[in-house]
Amino acid sequence: MRIVLLGPPGAGKGTQAQGIVERFGILHLSTGEMLRAATQTETGIGCTVKQFMAEGKLVPDDLVIAAVNQRISQPDAKPGFVLDGFPRTISQAVTFDDLLRKETAELDHVIELRADEKILLDRILTRAQEAKDRGHGVRADDNRETLKVRLEAYKEQTAPLIEYYRSKGVLRSIDGLQPIDAVTHDVFQAIDK
Repeated sequence: MRIVLLGPPGAGKGTQAQGIVERFGILHLSTGEMLRAATQTETGIGCTVKQFMAEGKLVPDDLVIAAVNQRISQPDAKPGFVLDGFPRTISQAVTFDDLLRKETAELDHVIELRADEKILLDRILTRAQEAKDRGHGVRADDNRETLKVRLEAYKEQTAPLIEYYRSKGVLRSIDGLQPIDAVTHDVFQAIDK
């Protein structure tokens, strides 16, 4: 089973990915983790990714796709995976579809976690403040200005994927602002259909 989770920052993709992993016994693959893992290898991809990351630059699409392809071709990914943070653009999605087709595979589900931007912004800031109050670490980018930039980047680059996958008939859209258990129920129901 191959699944992509879409949704703006803070919509709960990581939380839902963990539930999917536990229920269906597939891997949770985060692009950030894959890129960091690639930097630990001595491959050409790993060395190049490491150089971009060390310079604080965005890793180009071809390298991101190569890292994802390298990871999903490993034996433990054969039963399936849930991708969180990839694809981020139409270009990445088209190239990824081509890669899957070469392996005679395709995405089984693309699940969009919808969330109103204002409510989402308030939710993330409240969560960050609660973590800070408990003495836990807070992400450096969990502030109003940076979150607005991240949400804007999502709208411009990633939101177009919703129509792309809807046109392919694999998109399921879920209200991501429901209580976590309700979102999880709806996600499982969408996968089980």
